[in-house]
Amino acid sequence: MLLRAEIAEGREKEFEEAWRQVGEVITGQSANLGQWLMRSHDEPGVYYIISDWTDEEHFRVFERSEAHVGHRSKLQPFRTKGSMVTTDIVAEMAKAGAR
Repeated sequence: MLLRAEIAEGREKEFEEAWRQVGEVITGQSANLGQWLMRSHDEPGVYYIISDWTDEEHFRVFERSEAHVGHRSKLQPFRTKGSMVTTDIVAEMAKAGAR
């Protein structure tokens, strides 16, 4: 899952801290393989989140859960706009020992 979030000016650090708190809980889900928060170099206030799941079905179950609705409500005050897409890895190239 790839999420693009536009954050209200001046609230970026608050958003990052809230994301870390929510992310710890989400990463604890058995079907979640990990998450990454990235800040754009080119667009002020724009962040990208990658959330890796075992499969879309498990992600969708979690996405509809009451727990996740609560998580989204903690992040919503910071966001002015956003979008989400689901993806599948079609190729991977990583250096041995990277990360």
